[in-house]
Amino acid sequence: MPKMFFLNLPVEDVARARRFHETMGATADARFCDDRTAAMVYSDTVVVMLLDRSRFADFTSKEIIDAKSRVQGLFCFSAESRAEVDEMVGRAEAAGGQVDPCPLQDHGFMYGRSYEDPDGHIFELVWMDQAALARM
Repeated sequence: MPKMFFLNLPVEDVARARRFHETMGATADARFCDDRTAAMVYSDTVVVMLLDRSRFADFTSKEIIDAKSRVQGLFCFSAESRAEVDEMVGRAEAAGGQVDPCPLQDHGFMYGRSYEDPDGHIFELVWMDQAALARM
């Protein structure tokens, strides 16, 4: 069985964050959703857990940063094509996200762009030409 990856993120407004991630292609798992939490399923192995800041604080004694002014990490999803990278960035912008907070990457065999969600978390999208990688 492949390992699953759960990314837990603090958010200001769970409903707004849920709508944003649904626009990006995730599906809410109702078993793990309430007014303080939303489990957003991107694939069989990737789940983004959205937790309001007070719920997120239940899991750590560390200060919870404001991702709009500080970087906690860059989270990257793969894409099937360059066109899908651009399409997903367009969807993020239409849903209220900021486009390309990180430099666009175009190395021929690899193409990447990024978006920032309304809470300031940065997501990258990358396409890699698998045939070109095999020749490297």
